[in-house]
Amino acid sequence: MNLSSLKKKSSFDKLTKAIENLGSGGKPGADDRLWVPEVDKAGNGYAVIRFLDSPHVDGEDAMPWVQLFNHGFQGPGGWYIENCPTSIGQKCPACEKNTEHWNSGEESRKDVARKQKRKLNYVANILVIKDAANPSNEGKVFLFKFGKKIFDKIKEKIEPQFEDEKAINPFNFWEGANFKLKIRNVEGYRNYDKSEFDSPSPLLDGDDDDIEKVWKSSYSLKGFLNPSDFKGYEELKTKLNKVLGVGSDFKPRSKTVEETLEVEEDVPFTVDSSGDDDTLSYFNKLASE
Repeated sequence: MNLSSLKKKSSFDKLTKAIENLGSGGKPGADDRLWVPEVDKAGNGYAVIRFLDSPHVDGEDAMPWVQLFNHGFQGPGGWYIENCPTSIGQKCPACEKNTEHWNSGEESRKDVARKQKRKLNYVANILVIKDAANPSNEGKVFLFKFGKKIFDKIKEKIEPQFEDEKAINPFNFWEGANFKLKIRNVEGYRNYDKSEFDSPSPLLDGDDDDIEKVWKSSYSLKGFLNPSDFKGYEELKTKLNKVLGVGSDFKPRSKTVEETLEVEEDVPFTVDSSGDDDTLSYFNKLASE
């Protein structure tokens, strides 16, 4: 597909259908393609970005985002830090165990399921419009990993709740809108509630030549759903049993009850104030200590 075809086609049907299918099913770690906004000592930050349409390299049927799940929790046998195969439509033993806990009706088991729940993130291509903390990033294409709170703001633009609101496709190069990312520190976590879309405007003043350069600079998203990056069911089940202390050869570590580091689902890439690690990397660091 060329840029002219992209400009003419309506992409709302594809996006709304994709949103309806969300939830039926992580990868990015230390990666120089990944943009991570910086915050000041108070935990506040501001940047302006533009979400980009489906990557040129991924083909005509590609989506402008991918949805990823991972698990990161600690049990009596150690840490369980794994990409969740539900990201690619496969069965996950940790999710199955959590379903058992939840369906038991027992509050104590429901609490375990809450602690072991999968973490949700999205990845999309962006153009950095304004990054005062790192001006050298401005005008460059990056991958951006974000959570449910930011995705909900995207969804609200595609599917407005009120009749006086006009639907827009935030990913559209000509009719989309810049996104003002506003970060605050709320009770020790990064909070994005005040982030918002600007009024619709063409990207790069609607210059098709410049838009095409940006579009062809975007990174493939399909690689994040490569089956080789997800362990098989039996391997994951063996690891899960070890972490949960299931099996005759189990030798408990110092902790004897299942526990997890609580991470809010709206934390898109880090629970560390340094902003250097995403959630999965942070769990890996803790597990190695």
